[in-house]
Amino acid sequence: MGIKTAGKLILASASPRRKELLKLLGLDFEVLPSCIEETSRTGETPKEHVLRLSAQKVLALSSFYPEAWIIGADTVVVLDGGFMGKPATSAEAKIMLKKLSGREHQVHTGFTIARKITDILLQEAVISSVFFKRLSEEEVNWYVETDEPYDKAGGYALQGMGAFFISRITGSYTNVIGLPLCEAVNLLKSAGAIEFPR
Repeated sequence: MGIKTAGKLILASASPRRKELLKLLGLDFEVLPSCIEETSRTGETPKEHVLRLSAQKVLALSSFYPEAWIIGADTVVVLDGGFMGKPATSAEAKIMLKKLSGREHQVHTGFTIARKITDILLQEAVISSVFFKRLSEEEVNWYVETDEPYDKAGGYALQGMGAFFISRITGSYTNVIGLPLCEAVNLLKSAGAIEFPR
């Protein structure tokens, strides 16, 4: 039995990982990606960045669906204070993976929940630390020939073949995938967007 929603629930994201995570809960929801420009701003912290973009994703849809509960999220990988985006080429993926090799990095996810008709807008940001094993040239070359690195921040998938790169995680596992389920469910529940059937 899934968790009940108090009205229409929309996931404002094209991410298949976020869709899969919400499906794990048995939630009834619709996927409507909002097409915003995901750029960083000078001087913006990772937390400010992910909260701003997650809010923009939600607000881009809220005027069209004022009675719906809308959830949006944004995730960045941070190494040495700098953001790592999604690699577009195998050369970019190799550079990213070599930078992450044998090191610790942080994954920041910000998520926003909104319902325009009741003026609800709630946000939270979660940080996880991820520890990579030292990668061999052979492992990097093999991985970049798969499809995995190319639509993921940092160029790897924790829930896929890239799982063996990771020796340890401190914090939320689902945060690294793209949506911290513990915190997201707590916020949805406190907002009145979901309830647990008896």
